[in-house]
Amino acid sequence: MRVDLFDFDLPPENIALRPVSPRDSARMLVLEGAEGIFDRSVSDLPGLLRGGDCLVFNDTRVIPAQLEGRRGEARIGATLHKREGLRQWRAFVRNAKRVRTGDRIDFGVGVSAIAADRGEDGSILLDFEGSEPVELLLERAGTMPLPPYIAGKRPTDERDHEDYQTMFAREKGAVAAPTAALHFTPRLIEALAVAGIATETLTLHVGAGTFLPVKADDTDDHRMHAEWGRIDMATADRLNAVRAKGGRVIAVGTTSLRLIESAAGEDGLIHPFEGDTAIFITPGYRFRGIDGLMTNFHLPKSTLFMLVSALMGRERMQAAYAHAIGTGYRFYSYGDSSLLLP
Repeated sequence: MRVDLFDFDLPPENIALRPVSPRDSARMLVLEGAEGIFDRSVSDLPGLLRGGDCLVFNDTRVIPAQLEGRRGEARIGATLHKREGLRQWRAFVRNAKRVRTGDRIDFGVGVSAIAADRGEDGSILLDFEGSEPVELLLERAGTMPLPPYIAGKRPTDERDHEDYQTMFAREKGAVAAPTAALHFTPRLIEALAVAGIATETLTLHVGAGTFLPVKADDTDDHRMHAEWGRIDMATADRLNAVRAKGGRVIAVGTTSLRLIESAAGEDGLIHPFEGDTAIFITPGYRFRGIDGLMTNFHLPKSTLFMLVSALMGRERMQAAYAHAIGTGYRFYSYGDSSLLLP
């Protein structure tokens, strides 16, 4: 399909630079069935779902993956996006033309890395020096990697270290938050449990490739970046049991959805999964493992807007986004939410 079919105009004032407080007070646009559209709040979620449904969260934890350093006199910026070894991380590098294979980049405070091979996507493999765990090095030298549409308008600060982590964050490895889950609070989880709605977690380490623009003119020519994920056997069994009893599996975030769909067979059964996924979901895709999606509002012409268009229909999502923009919904990572129930 043509990528420009997924374009829309978004006024800058609709882009959220901070989350609302409390988190579950964010607005939520509900699309249900073929035509239903309702303006609600995230706190209304227990009454919008059915007893026996299950919400699936991503428990990845964002690491301070943004680094600033020098190679000689040249300033170098690096955003880590995927671990490839014990001490190796692939990174998108600013001023990459000044970096050659074998160059040493000094990130300060005793943290340095050697530039290894360059990938087809222009990324550079960084091999961190020393014997300390890389996670400790990043805690010392790195900063929270806010999305470019926020970082371009204000600097990262201490608030972001809490604001940009979900309450489920446990497994370190993401360089972007699974932002749909930022809306959840212990109070909301308790209300969901009272309503008979189950919760499960899986792990998908979100990479910086999620923010890269689609440069191809046709979706067939776009190549997705791989991300590592895991669903254990016990979780897969419980999710299958939900559907067997007539409940719905509702992914909280496109990361949870993409991993579930990667693990689901043609028969709709979800299998254990551990490894990389580069699944690219566009209109025409037949969903196998999920029955709904809770997600924030996405970038024009992005792979994520293509995904929600695959779930609900492109024209319907264009109309829903026009409604959201016109009524003042807040977009992107720190913005409002939507609940999509086909």
